[in-house]
Amino acid sequence: MDIKKSVSIIIPNYNGRQLLEQYLPFTLAAIKKAGTVYEVIIVDDCSTDDSVAFIGSHYPELILVAAPENKGFSHACNLGIAASQYDLIMLLNSDVKLTEDYFEHQWKYFLRWDTFGVMGRIIDMDGDHIQDAARMPKFNGLKLKTDYFYYTNNENDRLFTFYLSGANALIDAAKLKQIGGFYEIFSPFYCEDNELGLRAWKLNWKCYYEHNAVCRHLLSASTKQYKTPQWVKSVYFRNRFYMHALHFDGLARFAWYFQITIVDLLPKLIIGQTWIWKSYRELFKNRKLINEYRLKIKKLMDDNESHKTIFNVVNNIKGSVKNKKIVRFKS
Repeated sequence: MDIKKSVSIIIPNYNGRQLLEQYLPFTLAAIKKAGTVYEVIIVDDCSTDDSVAFIGSHYPELILVAAPENKGFSHACNLGIAASQYDLIMLLNSDVKLTEDYFEHQWKYFLRWDTFGVMGRIIDMDGDHIQDAARMPKFNGLKLKTDYFYYTNNENDRLFTFYLSGANALIDAAKLKQIGGFYEIFSPFYCEDNELGLRAWKLNWKCYYEHNAVCRHLLSASTKQYKTPQWVKSVYFRNRFYMHALHFDGLARFAWYFQITIVDLLPKLIIGQTWIWKSYRELFKNRKLINEYRLKIKKLMDDNESHKTIFNVVNNIKGSVKNKKIVRFKS
């Protein structure tokens, strides 16, 4: 039985002409070796370099989607998702170098009806240091975060991951489109992949990690071109706030608001980290939009007859490693 599926590879790009030139050939080599039907969609997020001209002249066979204005990672990915036509969607950063046998280890996961997607091991561009593996979630009070990364050397084990890295996620296309892709409230970047995975888990779908599917990543190549470190921090905290506001309900939601005010906002303001005020202010400024997304999530859960909470998701993933021999590490 041929378990391979057709693949749409979506690569969002912003001023990444040099990255495309350097790493795109490895993507094409990997998907060609996979021996399946495929398409490669480059979504240019209104680059100011010559990315569009480079793709047009060097890779005319690829699909180029040129966004008329810069709206960030989520929007670019969603444009690619809308343009895709195949069974699986591979979301791939332009600064990622796939190994030649990357896909062969992942087909098996899509034999299961409830697989949302699978991600591979991410290592440094030079050397074998692991940047990213399966993620184990935990709560600090009511703040949800990654506790540790983990993997197994037992090829018979199937490891869950809290969410799929947006840098190298292979996802069931029908489920990704049903779930609505990325929520663009997270633009320009950060936490959109975290929230997508949480949404999938709450619909009773599963996110997996495959240790033998390896890719290399040029750390921080995508975000270092954006403004100031303080601005990046404010976006990161704002988007963390958004994710929690979308998925907490009832008393837990009110308790979380209290916690972030006491633990995040006030201490940072006292020591002069005033950028946090922008994050906090935008959380309340965008309450209407957050509520619109919350209604979308509720409808998805009703349609899938799911009542799973954020707490159920964390307990499910934690319980999945019992009696498994795993290697834990901090990134």
